[in-house]
Amino acid sequence: MALHLGIVGGSAEGAALCYRTICQEGAGFFGAHGHPEVSMHTPSLAGYVACLERGDLVGVGELMLDSARKLTRIGAQLLICPDNTFHQAYDWVTERIDTPWLHIADCVVEQARAGGHRRLGLLGTTWLVESDVYPTKLAGQGLDLVRPNADDRREVGRIIMEELVPGHVREPSIRFLLETIERLDQAGCDAVILGCTELPLVIDDGNACLPTLDSTRLLARAALRRAARDAA
Repeated sequence: MALHLGIVGGSAEGAALCYRTICQEGAGFFGAHGHPEVSMHTPSLAGYVACLERGDLVGVGELMLDSARKLTRIGAQLLICPDNTFHQAYDWVTERIDTPWLHIADCVVEQARAGGHRRLGLLGTTWLVESDVYPTKLAGQGLDLVRPNADDRREVGRIIMEELVPGHVREPSIRFLLETIERLDQAGCDAVILGCTELPLVIDDGNACLPTLDSTRLLARAALRRAARDAA
C-alpha cells in the first residue's frame, strides 16, 4: 500500500495546488486515476497570520502541530506543508511528533542541484524572504541565495497577502513580480525560487525570464515519489 499523505494546509490556493498536483500526477506512479490516499487539515489562516505578525513562531508551530496530530490520528504516514513561510517553525514541530515530514526547501534544493543552478533568487512573503528557511538549507550545498531589495520584498509580500492569497489576479501586480525577477536576473541569478504557494498560479517558465523552481509542485512530487517507493 502507498503511504497515506497528510497535507498541513494554510492558504487555500496553496493547499489546493498541492492537493491537485498529487492527485493529477499520481497516475504517473499508480496508473490511470491512481494516487495515494490524501488527507488535508487547514485551520483558519487568520490564526497563522496573527502569529506571524507578532513574530510568534511557537504559535505557528502549535497550529501546524495541531493539524499534524489530527492527520496522524486518521492514518497519515507522511506529512507535508505547502506553505514555505510556516517552515520557520518546522524544527519545533518535528521535534514533537514522530510522523515523518518532507521539508519544502529540501525539495527545491534537490531540483536546483539537478538543474545545475548555482545562484538562486527568492520570491515569497516578507516573513519568508527575511527568514533563515532557505539560507539554512542552501548552506554547504554550493548554492548562493539572492533576496530582492527591501522595496521589492515589501511589494511582493503585499501582492501575495492582499491579492494572491484571497484569489485576486491583477495584471499590474503580475508585471511587478516579473520585473522583480528581471532584477534578480541582473543580479546574476540563474533561477528563481517561487517560495510562496500562490506564485505558481501567475508565474512560470513561460512568462519569467529565469527558470522557476515551483516549491509547491516540487514538494507534492517528492511526496508522490516517496509514497510510490514505499508501495513498491
